[in-house]
Amino acid sequence: MKAIRTLVLAVALVCGGIMSANAQIGGGQKIVYVDSEYIMSNIPEYADAQAQLESFSTKWNSEVKALFNKVEEMYNKYQTEMLLLSEDQKKSREQAIIAKEQEAKNLQMQYFGAEGQLFQKRTELIQPIQEKVYTAMQEIAQQKNYAFVLDLASGTSVLYASDKNDISDDVLDQLGNVMQTVRREDRKKAGATGSTGGGKSSVKPKK
Repeated sequence: MKAIRTLVLAVALVCGGIMSANAQIGGGQKIVYVDSEYIMSNIPEYADAQAQLESFSTKWNSEVKALFNKVEEMYNKYQTEMLLLSEDQKKSREQAIIAKEQEAKNLQMQYFGAEGQLFQKRTELIQPIQEKVYTAMQEIAQQKNYAFVLDLASGTSVLYASDKNDISDDVLDQLGNVMQTVRREDRKKAGATGSTGGGKSSVKPKK
């Protein structure tokens, strides 16, 4: 019964226009939203950071793969020569294979573990950009007296969102004061052609 009441309330809120352009909370505050994927795609620095991360990932993956290939090579050779080896030689070769496999696993964790070098690089390169985006979003919300700013790219269930309440371009314009972003006119052109603005070379100069 509680679940039904909650569903009815949710539907009532949507039907009442909570997410519409005229949605108002106390004191004239509004609910607005952004599309963080769209915002990031129009920040050249973010594209550069992603390219760097991809480069690191490819390089480190090649190193890890080479070690695992070495393990497989050692094992296949051991299997081929096993009948000709003494017990001591077998143990020595088996230990060498196990040690090499462990070395490969350790390197894999070093690069791709939960707090490995790729995670650290992602934090180093992406977090400063995310913080600038958040700051710009917060500044606009305070200036315009917005009560909530939702992110449509975050996976939050939104049943309806009016384009009039999308402040993504406003956030990008605000960001243009502290970092390079694709110009609004170029974003509009890209939208009209169905492509993203991330590939545009035209940017606002840093101030």
